[in-house]
Amino acid sequence: MENCGKNCGNFLEEIEFRPMKATEHPLLSDFLYEAIFLPPGVTPPPREVVEMPELQSYIVDFGKDGDFCMCAVQGTRVIGAAWCRYLQGYGSVEGMPELAVSLLPSFRGKGIGTVLLVKFLEEIQKRNLPGISLSVQKENPAHRLYERLGFEIVEEQADTWVMVYHV
Repeated sequence: MENCGKNCGNFLEEIEFRPMKATEHPLLSDFLYEAIFLPPGVTPPPREVVEMPELQSYIVDFGKDGDFCMCAVQGTRVIGAAWCRYLQGYGSVEGMPELAVSLLPSFRGKGIGTVLLVKFLEEIQKRNLPGISLSVQKENPAHRLYERLGFEIVEEQADTWVMVYHV
């Protein structure tokens, strides 16, 4: 795993990866906020930004048919989430749910996001989906992880790419 250091394996053994429980769905608001990519030096927006209608579509009433979330848990604390749902979002592709993924800041760069995303992709392969889409800013280094895991760029916009993972 990248950026893990010599204790990464032990650290990852402490993390449980599992489907998110319905009682944990309210946490998606925090993870949606953490999913906002900020280039170095950019001031974070206020947390209320997730209340904007175009962002609320990623989380409001989560748990409907087609919604799925895998989470990373340390002890009893959810520290990361990868979730998808059918919506008209920033990375929408016809007939595919859109993916959002984030970790709490103190857990980034330890390989957790990679494992979370791999386990998420394994799970969606069981769900009869043609694929999954996402939007990523070109400046966001996460795009390299997506490419390594098999996502392909299907649309280029001014500062973002829409990427697809074919199941």
